[in-house]
Amino acid sequence: MRYELTDMMKVVLPLLLAGAILWWMYRGFQWDEMWTVLQTDMSWTWMLLSFPFGISAQVFRALRWRQALAPLGERPRLGTCINAVFLSYFSSLIVPRVGEVLRCGVLNRYEGTNISRSVGTVVTERVVDMSMVFLFSLITMLTQIPVFMRFFRSTGVSMGSIMQTFTATGYLITALSLSLILLLIVFLLHRLNLFSHTKGAITGLMEGLTSVRHLEHPVLFMLNTVGIWLSYYLHFYITFYCFPFTENLGAIAALVAFVVGCFAVLVPTPNGAGPWHFAVKTVLVLYGVDAVSGALFALVVHTTQTLLVVVLGLYALLALAFTKRRSPIPSSAA
Repeated sequence: MRYELTDMMKVVLPLLLAGAILWWMYRGFQWDEMWTVLQTDMSWTWMLLSFPFGISAQVFRALRWRQALAPLGERPRLGTCINAVFLSYFSSLIVPRVGEVLRCGVLNRYEGTNISRSVGTVVTERVVDMSMVFLFSLITMLTQIPVFMRFFRSTGVSMGSIMQTFTATGYLITALSLSLILLLIVFLLHRLNLFSHTKGAITGLMEGLTSVRHLEHPVLFMLNTVGIWLSYYLHFYITFYCFPFTENLGAIAALVAFVVGCFAVLVPTPNGAGPWHFAVKTVLVLYGVDAVSGALFALVVHTTQTLLVVVLGLYALLALAFTKRRSPIPSSAA
């Protein structure tokens, strides 16, 4: 009963948090105006052009993951890896972060891949990805400092006045989001400790964590990593051309919103719903977009991109239903 309650809270609490933030952001929203923008002012062509990059980001992730597994003697089929990644994103819409474990389970089921080793490679991937996020953050800070300084000098705006415009609710959401990120870290460490009770699990996990030291093509691994994050960025940046109030903001403004959004999705809500909307809208307002338009942009882009994740997840479920299971591949590392 205790575990059932815990599992239920993993689903309910993220949904409640996302719902509360979205309700606060869109209370009193003029939905009629939104439909007018969607029908007359928005370019759906640009939105469709962003979709291939959303797909390629996940395909690059599957390619990189398969490469990380190779030094361990695990050589799953590429198609299964891609479908596992598609399904991982889809499942995380229901229970945040569950997809990372689920995709390892998919490879174990269909390819006979050692699950502890694959979990180790996923952890390593996350370390590499966080390094990329921090690199994006550094580029953003270095390129935007002159812009912010010129803005402050020409308008007489001070940091104090900006902080005053940040409402009490905004502070509350930011504090709550940071607290939930810390709780997520504690939870993951706890689960990792439980997972590592057996000697075999610890050995497999450590093999997965250190697999990148034995890559056959480390340059290709880095190219796949760049491909993942460049695709993510283009998937987001191209949507700026969908709306008249964002089409002229430029690539750097999109980079700022992208980086802030990357940190926002660390909050354990389905696909970052709520915190991501709040973060992206805040950045757009900083660049001169009015609050209503910024909220509209965040809502439309997030909803559309989430629908793409759903479609890819449903495709993966169908494809895996027709995938023949394979016996584990013997290896000296087994």
